[in-house]
Amino acid sequence: MTLPGPKHLVRQAKPELLKDHDMPTLRSPMTFSRACLLAFAGALCFNAFGQSTPAPFPSKPITMVVPFPPGGVADIVARPVAEAMGRDLGQAVIIENKPGAGGGIGMGFAAHAKADGYTLLMALSSLSVLPQADQILGRAPLFLHKDLRALARFTADPTVLAVKADSTWKTTQDFIDDAKRRPGAISFGSSGNFGTMHVPMEILSQQSGLQLNHIPYTGAGPAVVALLGGQIDAVSTGPATVVQHIKSGKLRALAHWGTSKLEALPDVSSLRDQRINAEYAQWSGLFVPSSTPEPIAQRIRASAKSAALDPKVIEAIQNAGSPMAYLDAPEFERYLLDDIKRMTEVVKKMGTKGM
Repeated sequence: MTLPGPKHLVRQAKPELLKDHDMPTLRSPMTFSRACLLAFAGALCFNAFGQSTPAPFPSKPITMVVPFPPGGVADIVARPVAEAMGRDLGQAVIIENKPGAGGGIGMGFAAHAKADGYTLLMALSSLSVLPQADQILGRAPLFLHKDLRALARFTADPTVLAVKADSTWKTTQDFIDDAKRRPGAISFGSSGNFGTMHVPMEILSQQSGLQLNHIPYTGAGPAVVALLGGQIDAVSTGPATVVQHIKSGKLRALAHWGTSKLEALPDVSSLRDQRINAEYAQWSGLFVPSSTPEPIAQRIRASAKSAALDPKVIEAIQNAGSPMAYLDAPEFERYLLDDIKRMTEVVKKMGTKGM
């Protein structure tokens, strides 16, 4: 038996090489090119030492924690800001509402999140007082100020004293006089103990010698709903959460805690104008965990500034009743330190009153 020679072997093998199931990539230039590109991209993910190279920030969606339910000031500000930042960063910025403990649950969650830029916090001014409040209440703080880094302030509104439109109180003095006649009978709702709706009412109580009944809710939205439904008698909250109800005739504004006229409610006078020494601003601001790498923090800061200057964001917040009051990181940090100092003194005077 004679074995086939080399020419015979090649002649028999050549047709087999052309079969589809053997070498499909040789018959598809697009598939082959794609494979080359994938291989090249994979090679770029490793440096000379075989270690992976971090993807540029951001390379995935970002979460913006709002420590209150939908419908409150933080949520109203966060949504247009998140949408604008998403466009600027090229990744979706997703709102995650984490209410509870006057905002402390969500603030604590964000403060202790992984410091990689993918968890942001849209906080309100209750951030200034909650660590001190936890100490007064004898519990471990949910976060400390040093755990967070301030990047941008968006709004800073005085809170508004609002009651139902059919209330017998036509003026702030009516409210005060009735509260003095009936200690503890008049109720007000808040976003939680020591929150941005509780503190201003306690400031008013301290200055006017009132004893009010504090009813805490998880946020401004639920508290305003309770006021509209008659479950409580009053709220002190940012204009954005009540201005539409005031304009529609469902609620009445008696006063505000500012030092100048409110753009959204120009006919409402301040408590100072009524010779009551009570002042309070409910600000909203963007934070990241304090150990966030500097390049990432600066990228988020720049995006926040871009959002604050975006006409769509300005219009959305303006329509809600809050003018833009943007402060960049250095100015916001100075403002925050002063606010913490002033509000801590207020909280110390409050103690556990009205809890």
